[in-house]
Amino acid sequence: MKLINPVSIIRILGLIMLIEAVSMLTCIPVALIYDESVWPFVMSVMISGLIAGLMRLPGRNAALNNISNRDTFLVVTLAWVLISVTGTLPYMLSGTITSFINALFESTSGFTTTGASILTEVENLPHSILFWRSLTHWIGGIGIIVLVILILPSLRITGYHLFSLESSVKEKIHPRIKGVVTRIMLIYLGLTVTEIVFLSLGDMKLFDSICHAFGTVATGGFSTKNTSIAGYSVYTQYVVGVFMFLAAVSYVVYYHIFSRNFRKILRNEELWFYVFMVTAGVSFLTVILYSGTQRNFELSFREAFFQVVSQISCTGFATTDYMAFPPLGWFFMFLIMFLGGSTGSTTGGIKMARHLIALKNLRNAFIKLHHPAAVIPVRLNGQRVTDDTLNQVVVFIFLYILTFIAGSMIMQISGISTLEASGASATSMAGIGPGLGASGNMGNYAHFNPVARITMILLMIAGRLELFTAITVFTRPFRRN
Repeated sequence: MKLINPVSIIRILGLIMLIEAVSMLTCIPVALIYDESVWPFVMSVMISGLIAGLMRLPGRNAALNNISNRDTFLVVTLAWVLISVTGTLPYMLSGTITSFINALFESTSGFTTTGASILTEVENLPHSILFWRSLTHWIGGIGIIVLVILILPSLRITGYHLFSLESSVKEKIHPRIKGVVTRIMLIYLGLTVTEIVFLSLGDMKLFDSICHAFGTVATGGFSTKNTSIAGYSVYTQYVVGVFMFLAAVSYVVYYHIFSRNFRKILRNEELWFYVFMVTAGVSFLTVILYSGTQRNFELSFREAFFQVVSQISCTGFATTDYMAFPPLGWFFMFLIMFLGGSTGSTTGGIKMARHLIALKNLRNAFIKLHHPAAVIPVRLNGQRVTDDTLNQVVVFIFLYILTFIAGSMIMQISGISTLEASGASATSMAGIGPGLGASGNMGNYAHFNPVARITMILLMIAGRLELFTAITVFTRPFRRN
């Protein structure tokens, strides 16, 4: 395969590696505070920094203003693979996880904000490793690619393609991408700090508040406790639930709040569709729990609210074992794995905008059965949705379901039960974390075989890149000169 700008690609990846090395540095003070060994992180920083330096050497004079779309696809895909691989260093050098596949699973799950884990005793981990584990969520949530976009404008590269590929924000809300990313980073940081403050006011220690805020705002789900949020107070559960809900709102909406453009917020159909779906889901599950179990109304509502928001936001935190719900309840939890949050948020899944467009298109199809000559355009936020976009939505949903089925079948063939394979495939693609059966929201994937774990790793990356980006690099047109 001939690349148009291989040296430029290497240079950008070198910048990404440098950011990861700097991120690892922040774990050293945590190790010192808790009197833990700093060498795993010192060595990780040295190795990552060396790789970054070696990658920047051949590209130090590379021109980045002529980077092509094909290069952009390749950079985005390779970046997630590269940071996931090097993210295994703290786990392996500390001896926390000795198997490379297991370490890669944990690292990929962190950076892709999936939250699935092979660890059985999280509370026995060193504080510095717990911090790194949660930090991978926070970095991956906004996208390490977005962090690089803050640097690339000074190198005269157009960053909008990278940003749109990473977070699916197709609406150009500012003429300069640097201004967009700066504001989004401020909003992201603001949500994180605000949640840390609220959690610290409850029964969470500061360290746990920071780690859980990283996982919540990034819609990741790694916890410092084996029982996730279940052991915390009612106040803490509601705080985490509210911030999970906020984290799944499009950052375009927050940008408009930042800009005081409230009219666009009121016209944002995806936002209100997201609110409706969460409300409907919470109401439905509350009825199931209140009528089908011994829970009182408040407990039924709280558990329904927390678990539905956790699932739709693709966070994966838990306050109760949803596999212990009545059959209709846990099956409903499986179905909403396919929803996803808002477009332009840190969530995974199919996303609310695609569901909304598909439903509007379906409605028009039924109308045309009675009025064949009618021309009824699909509109979103007052703008007409082009036929190309409609086709892309249909193809994406079809491809998503096809990939889910393929992933489930591969894991079943490897020896995983049908129930767990289906849950693992769906949760990996959506970046949720918990699956079904023994790998539910109170379980883990320690019992999965290497083939199943590798399959989940590939699904996590493909899902994080929203399929098209990852698959494009393997197509024949991409390989042509």
